[in-house]
Amino acid sequence: MDYRKLAERLLPGNYPAPESYETLYPPRNLPPKTEVTRLAPSPTGFIHLGNLFSAIADERLAHRSGGVVYLRIEDTDLKRKVDGAVEAVISALKYFDVKFDEGAEIGGDETYAPWYQRQRAEIYRTFAKKLIEEGRAYPCFCTEEELSALREEQTKNKEITGYYGKYAKCRNLSEEEIYKNLDAGKPFVIRLRSLGDPENKFKFHDEIKGDVTVTENDQDVVILKSDGIPTYHFAHAIDDHFMRTTLVIRGEDWLASLPIHIELFRALGFALPRYGHHCSLMKQDGETRRKLSKRKDPELSLEFYRKEGYFPRAVKVYMLTLLNSNFEEWYLKHPDADLNEFPFKADKMSKSGALFDLDKLNDISKNELARLDERGMFAFLKTWADEFGTDAQKAYFAQEDKLLRALALCMGVGGKKRRKDFQTASQAVSLLRYFFERPETYEECRVPDQIRRAVLVDFDKTYDASDDAQTWFGKVKEIAARHGFAAEMKDYKADPAAYCGSVAEVAEILRIAVTGKANTPDLYTIMQILGEDETRARIGLGTK
Repeated sequence: MDYRKLAERLLPGNYPAPESYETLYPPRNLPPKTEVTRLAPSPTGFIHLGNLFSAIADERLAHRSGGVVYLRIEDTDLKRKVDGAVEAVISALKYFDVKFDEGAEIGGDETYAPWYQRQRAEIYRTFAKKLIEEGRAYPCFCTEEELSALREEQTKNKEITGYYGKYAKCRNLSEEEIYKNLDAGKPFVIRLRSLGDPENKFKFHDEIKGDVTVTENDQDVVILKSDGIPTYHFAHAIDDHFMRTTLVIRGEDWLASLPIHIELFRALGFALPRYGHHCSLMKQDGETRRKLSKRKDPELSLEFYRKEGYFPRAVKVYMLTLLNSNFEEWYLKHPDADLNEFPFKADKMSKSGALFDLDKLNDISKNELARLDERGMFAFLKTWADEFGTDAQKAYFAQEDKLLRALALCMGVGGKKRRKDFQTASQAVSLLRYFFERPETYEECRVPDQIRRAVLVDFDKTYDASDDAQTWFGKVKEIAARHGFAAEMKDYKADPAAYCGSVAEVAEILRIAVTGKANTPDLYTIMQILGEDETRARIGLGTK
């Protein structure tokens, strides 16, 4: 068969010489042993925890070696493309402090641009034409109905599904049959003519999993679709070569495609980059573990963490805990260190499923937020409120001095031990509500209503905002004694039957009236922050 003639019929026109791209996209001017890594999402509008998991590994491995990490957008499937998706990817990863050196909507070294695959169509067609000329690719005219019937037959026969061997119906069409189909205007795709034998197996070194056994590829995969746009398999091989990627970090679900990719690189005459396949993020679901699911688990989406207001450093700390087995021990020794100082390594990444535990992330988030001072917390909460808060919540930040005092109290700033009440921005802003808005609901009070009202009336008569904390609490004790409560806890513990309760119950009455909550930080300080007029107003409402 005249393959050159066929190549011109299938992909007519003049294309650059394939070898010219080696000059157009030269090897990067980087020191030896530096890594070039990439994140290559599809612009679907959904960026998830797995993307962040890979992106942190990509960024750390590149930058620890003095190399480059870039963002490539694999937009060959227009049906899945969502407007604004690329900006959403960049924004989300920037929020979690993942920095790219170059890429889509980022810029950088234009030598390796463009970073959108649809803008690189000529390169893919050039190499598809080259493979056709070499007899390594051919046109396939099978319809979707024929391919569906083929898969059904394979499934019925309990065979591997795909286009291979006797099922590759267009692989051995004669020259006459091919041109007859082309003359009839039949749509076609271009497939790789595989040379692999599934009986042959070989060892492949995975940068994360170590040596794995790989079966040679015998699938005649599509490399160009009927619209001339490449498939992921074909495009990624060409792009990784000409963007000079040295290390590809991706999920273990791509291990099944490794034989295809190895054969594609060989067929194209390109050196294979190193691959590392990381474990999937798992979730405990009852007695079993399963992969995090877009349909079932809202916490898979990175937007979940932004809307809830998770502290970016906390999320990154937890991701690093899952990514490298020795990170947790290192971080305990270096809690104040720049996370970039951690000696991240691919071979320390987990080889089996990493269990994602939202409760553990929440604990880490509490610890990380507790390390901020009140001004740092103010800035973090305001950033969240500006984007996700209600109008009422945004108004809190206009009263900066009041909010800073509230934060200092709630965080235990200046005390012997920092409080760890704050978990996320949304939860923290909600907890701070009573400093700015009167309670709409009240937690249950253990004291009978009649006694509760009497205590509040008595407190209102004696309250003086100029009292210091000791004087204020002395008055609370006196009120307790007048209403049958033990003014001293030791007296109540010695003979609880002699009292209707202790001074703790009296403090709870006041606390619920002022804040709506039975448990808060120091009540005296809360009243000082609220001011006398507002405190009296809330006490008055509590008597009704």
